[in-house]
Amino acid sequence: MSRDELSIFSWIAVAVFALVAGVLRPRRLHWTALGSVLLFAALNAGAGIYVLNHFDDSRWSAGGKPPLSAPSFSGTPLVGKYLGPLDSALDGVVGGVNEFLAFKQALPIALDFFVVSGWALLVSFPLVILAAGIGYAVAKRRTADFEKYRATVDLLKEELEQIKRQISSGDFVYKALPAEDGVADVGSVLTRGG
Repeated sequence: MSRDELSIFSWIAVAVFALVAGVLRPRRLHWTALGSVLLFAALNAGAGIYVLNHFDDSRWSAGGKPPLSAPSFSGTPLVGKYLGPLDSALDGVVGGVNEFLAFKQALPIALDFFVVSGWALLVSFPLVILAAGIGYAVAKRRTADFEKYRATVDLLKEELEQIKRQISSGDFVYKALPAEDGVADVGSVLTRGG
């Protein structure tokens, strides 16, 4: 992938992640936003590391200059056979210079990716505070709802215990509902004692 393709890939990957996570977890959009920014930072840092690991690749050369080549002294008449080791030494030096020039051309590209990653991390700090605040408020609301439900359950348990005590003691009252026409039924109230 070229420099532009690496940059576009990070944006597309983050957009896909945000859409999928937003659809799957719509109530946690604050965490999705934070995750998207952190993913963007990680992808750009990874792209910068990729460029530095493959600095000798021709994709990062800005001017398209051909690499340097060392002259050959082994073809020199009379002394060429003695200059053969000099050719290999010169090839090593020129190879080192070519690697340095390739690194020099790839370094600004990698630094661009690292700078974008740094900006994304800088943006993530306020998002962390915002997401933590929203998460705390949601947790506090859930705790309050849970306590409310727990109080209701405790109240219902107490009422159930009272009903059980009344039934076990034999002290209970049957009350029938009035008839639809408003006339009370003869057996509308039955009281049974102990």
